[in-house]
Amino acid sequence: MQYDVLIIGAGPGGIFSAYELTRLDPSLRILVLEAGHPLNKRKCPIDGKKIKSCIGCKSCSIMNGFGGAGAFSDGKYNITNQFGGTLYQYIGKNEALELMHYVDQINLRYGGEGTKLYSTANSAIKKQCIQHGLHLLDASVRHLGTDINYVVLENLYNDLKDKVEFRFDCAAHKVEKTDDGFRATCDDGVYEAKKCIISAGRSGSKWMETVCRDLNIKTKSNRVDIGVRVELPAEVFSHLTDELYESKIVYRTEKYGDLVRTFCMNPKGAVVNENTNGIVTVNGHSYEDPAKQTENTNFALLVSKNFSEPFKDSNGYGESIARLSNMLGGGVIVQRFGDLIQGRRSTVDRIKQSFTTPTLSATPGDLSLVIPKRILDGIIEMIYALDKVAPGTANIDTLLYGVEVKFYNMEVALNENLETCHEGLFVIGDCSGITHSLSHASASGVHVARYITQKN
Repeated sequence: MQYDVLIIGAGPGGIFSAYELTRLDPSLRILVLEAGHPLNKRKCPIDGKKIKSCIGCKSCSIMNGFGGAGAFSDGKYNITNQFGGTLYQYIGKNEALELMHYVDQINLRYGGEGTKLYSTANSAIKKQCIQHGLHLLDASVRHLGTDINYVVLENLYNDLKDKVEFRFDCAAHKVEKTDDGFRATCDDGVYEAKKCIISAGRSGSKWMETVCRDLNIKTKSNRVDIGVRVELPAEVFSHLTDELYESKIVYRTEKYGDLVRTFCMNPKGAVVNENTNGIVTVNGHSYEDPAKQTENTNFALLVSKNFSEPFKDSNGYGESIARLSNMLGGGVIVQRFGDLIQGRRSTVDRIKQSFTTPTLSATPGDLSLVIPKRILDGIIEMIYALDKVAPGTANIDTLLYGVEVKFYNMEVALNENLETCHEGLFVIGDCSGITHSLSHASASGVHVARYITQKN
């Protein structure tokens, strides 16, 4: 079947590409292929009672489906060039920010009205961080919450479903160049289009590598982020989260000079499992609805590792650490900070005695048997540094879940239009290796859609 534009992946990048394409040129025939389920059929079977850990579904509903891996996130849209990707290096800083603000306005129009926009500008917390060797990054943060984020996605889908053809549970196994466009091969058939936008997300990183290899598209090695998810009483970070909600704090370790950063802060949220290519890692969610909120706040502490020649498999390195955690704990491992410092594993009894009640059913264990010493030393240093601006962070009962790994695609060689060496083939979102956030991925989709319609 012949289409004008083929979009592979219905995550933020794919959704906003489709949205902008239909807005600018309603005559376009657009097909979206998505490996996961429709939004209303995305449901993780883990209920904490009958099913307490990952059972390895064929398609992980947390990672795949309409809305991508961000569908059940806490819906944070960080409007900044300081983190979240390097999109600005391709399209310019002003353009990138303008597109992120444009995406924000769409989210508000489709159900996000009334949600709060936080800002780190002129924050006294920034001064306090600097005094203790910590650096608070500048950003405006729109927090939708997992519940409102779902509503926004639902409304976007209802608007797009009559303008765009969606095929769910339809993974593209192969992408080929044809005489007049591109071809995607799926289990249920072959689809062709004049132009192709690949937006396969972070979970599509391995597949994206094969596409680049088959089409001789250059890539370069990228990083992998490895760390833990911290869970503690919400009161410990309330003075930060009440004012900033999402505080991106960076620390340079004294011992190794490595950068450790906070990531994905979820005030009064819950820790959750995440399945990437069969590997169970950990993440966090939070809700706008007070009835769904917990007594805890959770956030990730991540150490970025960039590798030099001859090693090229940064994702493989991260996977090996995650698999070791799965081997020892049958999934995610949880450990009290006090037990880690004392050099002993956490046990079921020690977790039960903790004043911090875990929101995820994980296996008590010893993270020092899983996470490399250099990375773990950096995390411990960061916890003590954070304790100076948020006293109680280094409490004995602070919980650490491991491992949290953020896999990044090999950075794909793209021009300023996010187009590959093959004219008409675009790579956007996290699978491109240049965006690492909801706002940047969405903005990249709008950018490409505008370029395609202008060129036509």
